[in-house]
Amino acid sequence: MTQPPALDLAAAEQALDAQPFSRLLQARITAFGDGGATLEIDVREELRQQNGHLHGGVVSYAADNALTFAAGTTLGPAVLTGGFSIQYVRPARGRTLVARAEVVHSGRRQAVVRCDLVTVDDAGEEKLCAVAQGTVLAAGG
Repeated sequence: MTQPPALDLAAAEQALDAQPFSRLLQARITAFGDGGATLEIDVREELRQQNGHLHGGVVSYAADNALTFAAGTTLGPAVLTGGFSIQYVRPARGRTLVARAEVVHSGRRQAVVRCDLVTVDDAGEEKLCAVAQGTVLAAGG
């Protein structure tokens, strides 16, 4: 059995930059490898909803991409989200959204991944705003 090609942070950054929507959100990968990935987005006015909180769609995007990148550390670079659920626990307020994903289980063709999403305020304090879990599939094969 052949192992999936190794990915590193530089390759993950290139993959993220190849996504036009990720460029629009100015998302960045700040950690990648060993079954985990961290994605960050600075909170800007145009990413807020009508009440001033970070839009849930931005939070959901961060969960989806962090889940998929984390799974890529175990399944290789050709992966697709099979599905995920997200539970919002409080409005996302702060200066930065951080999505930290960790592979819970990985097989040959799929991985189950969990993601905690926190906002970081100006003082560096983190507050949990959402939790997501999903299944990521190896593409092709």
